[in-house]
Amino acid sequence: MSNMTARRSPDWAGDIRSFGLAWGLPTAALAGGLFVDVPIRIIVWIIALAWMGTACILNARRCGRTHCRFTGPYYLAMIIPVLALGFAPTGLYGWLALGTLIVFGSMTIWWATERAWGKFRQADLPKRSSSA
Repeated sequence: MSNMTARRSPDWAGDIRSFGLAWGLPTAALAGGLFVDVPIRIIVWIIALAWMGTACILNARRCGRTHCRFTGPYYLAMIIPVLALGFAPTGLYGWLALGTLIVFGSMTIWWATERAWGKFRQADLPKRSSSA
């Protein structure tokens, strides 16, 4: 019998619970925020974007996930258009357009960065022991 223990991945995106808490819940809050008044929507969206941006930055530091180094700042930067849209009379279509930009922008960043540089930054991967 071997004495092997299951090793959990440090990547929060690799675990359904941590993924749901870090990105699923805030994404649902963004969608749900479309059904409340604009002042509440602004607060909900800012909190959700700050939550996701912080989670990405922490995950990038934790496991070296390539796209998280870029999506974290992207989510935080998207707070600026949320604030701007809160003061512009654009109606629901403006919010839908911004939500679409947030979702597809982050998906594009994820796809492009991991395609170009791989899933994890090599310098951040844990070193394996060569002893047998």
